[in-house]
Amino acid sequence: MKKILVAAIALCSVFTLAACASKDDSEQTRIGIIQYAEHDALTASRKGFLESLAEAGYKDGKNLKVTFTNAQGDQSNLQTMVEQLSGKTDLNFAIATPAAQALQAGIPDTPAVFTAVTDPVSAGLVESMEKPGKNMTGSIDAADVSDQIELLLKVVPDAKTVGIFYNANEVNSEVQAKAAKKALESVGVKAVEKTVTTTNDVQQTMMSLAGQVDAIYLPTDNTVASTVPTIGEILIDKKVPAIGSDEAVIGGVLFTSGVDYRAIGKQAGELAVKILNGEDVSQLAVEKPKTTSIVVNEEMAEVLGYDPETIKSLAE
Repeated sequence: MKKILVAAIALCSVFTLAACASKDDSEQTRIGIIQYAEHDALTASRKGFLESLAEAGYKDGKNLKVTFTNAQGDQSNLQTMVEQLSGKTDLNFAIATPAAQALQAGIPDTPAVFTAVTDPVSAGLVESMEKPGKNMTGSIDAADVSDQIELLLKVVPDAKTVGIFYNANEVNSEVQAKAAKKALESVGVKAVEKTVTTTNDVQQTMMSLAGQVDAIYLPTDNTVASTVPTIGEILIDKKVPAIGSDEAVIGGVLFTSGVDYRAIGKQAGELAVKILNGEDVSQLAVEKPKTTSIVVNEEMAEVLGYDPETIKSLAE
């Protein structure tokens, strides 16, 4: 009789634990994250996003369950990742435009937040910056291109021709490239555009561009970010100064002038918290970067003959 009682108590305990686990699972906020590619800027934005959630009391593994996937820069992976999240999350987070577009197309009914997107209106993610009108809002990584070009020309005042290099398949990059070309032409500087569609074309195309220009402008671009070592080697060999639009490419350029990706990730996280607290995603305005970051590659500055402190002072 005693053995039967012990067994019954043990069995009851198992059911109690199972019930508790089930209750814990049901009370967890479920968030899906799709990161388009693996590089420092996008990873920093993801960390910033999770920091904001943690500050608001959402702790991964406790009251928060995060499902994270990374497309490794391959758009063909995105649809599968979206399907894995469909119907299983309370909110989704997309890092970079391709991830956001895939998420919106595949799961249009679940609230979502994006970051590392330059022009969400042109990308079809929102109806307007002020009132998204759909299931998405977020924070953008659009630095002021005219300010970037102005700074580049201060650093390289004798530049007559400036190259613009980007992936033609990235909407974000194209928007910035057009703005850069307009800014250059407005002050009488010739713009030379060179584009690629895959990383395989970067070396040859960049070598061609570097041989034609006095300086180079690199917009925020996933292909650029993933081929920084190659770009850097060419620019050093050709002695061409370049400005990058985010700190992730600092290893391959003279200096960067762009957004703080961890900071815009935190902004996206703050928007996510508002949505989880009941605010309407379609009415939450898309946020612009609140901080600008200037970083100088001191090793390249020495090779090219520039003073890092002078570059920093020109940005003030």
